[in-house]
Amino acid sequence: MTNQPLKINFNSGPAALPLPVLQAASAAVINYNDTGLSILGIPHRGKLFAAILEEAKSLVKELCGLGDDYEVLWMHGGGRLQFAMLPMNFLGDGETAGYIDSGYWAADAISYAKYYGNVAVLASSKEDNYTHLPVWPDAIPKDLAYLHITTNNTIYGTQCHDIPKADVPLIADMSSDIFSRQMDYTNCDAFYAVAQKNIGAAGVTMVAIKKAMLQRIRRTLPPMLSYAAHAQAGSVLNTPPVFAIYTALLMLRWTKEKTIATIEKENNEKANALYQEIERNSLFDGIVSNTADRSKMNVCFTAKQPEHEKAFVNFCEANNVTGIEGHRSVGAFRASLYNAISLADVQQLVALMQEFENLNNK
Repeated sequence: MTNQPLKINFNSGPAALPLPVLQAASAAVINYNDTGLSILGIPHRGKLFAAILEEAKSLVKELCGLGDDYEVLWMHGGGRLQFAMLPMNFLGDGETAGYIDSGYWAADAISYAKYYGNVAVLASSKEDNYTHLPVWPDAIPKDLAYLHITTNNTIYGTQCHDIPKADVPLIADMSSDIFSRQMDYTNCDAFYAVAQKNIGAAGVTMVAIKKAMLQRIRRTLPPMLSYAAHAQAGSVLNTPPVFAIYTALLMLRWTKEKTIATIEKENNEKANALYQEIERNSLFDGIVSNTADRSKMNVCFTAKQPEHEKAFVNFCEANNVTGIEGHRSVGAFRASLYNAISLADVQQLVALMQEFENLNNK
């Protein structure tokens, strides 16, 4: 053991988790709930894990305001498996699915859907390098099999701050902003979130889906690729990622105790503090100019002088701040302000930006 302080982790994912969650998870690895068993060794079809699944499902429904008309599933495979499973299950022969192309992951979802049926890209901001949200279409075709949106774009730093209503089944990728603010999740017929951002540890994906959607499955699929089969098996169709789901449960408990209203208030304060410093600081520029489109989860910015990019990353690392490099496809900087990041963490980054400015303007 050393006395080295924990770094402030602005990584986009795997990302920071709250210290109480880390402590509870680490204790469970040795002895889960005084059972004498490690959480890594409990039977995945036994009573202990069944209780974990039931509580996790109940908390997702409570935090999202969902009723008994929704199923909550815990799955393997990350976002890309969802990109494939959605059209596998819900896009039949001769049907068309609608997609909003708002960034890298939305475009990836589109590319997967094209393997299984027709895709209509109803709006896109690709021509402007995704530096703003697409303009929402005036009309959504009512014959779409479903409409897919990505609520937050981690790489480019844009965010849809409200879940829209649609006259067709609406499916939302909420991987990077679920539980970050109060929203009407019931506008979605299905939504999903991969860890590790605001829920759990990497290795699990949460899917909430209306039971009515399970009646719309268009293909005969192997059970592992069927949402209906996973729902029928209660998320234990095969050996589930027990530890990742347990860590998600710890995050759900932490989120409930803190409350979504408090989390939203803090997320607003964190984002405002960092965006204000980017606008004030003579060395940095914001990437998303339209303030209404700016993400409160992933603040993306750049250095006015290219030579300052690597220098600022190194300066932060030397001061116990890590993970501010932008995505490899765009470079520059990205500070991810997920729920586990505190206002004090952001203020420390702001202080480093000011100190870096002073050092370079002498």
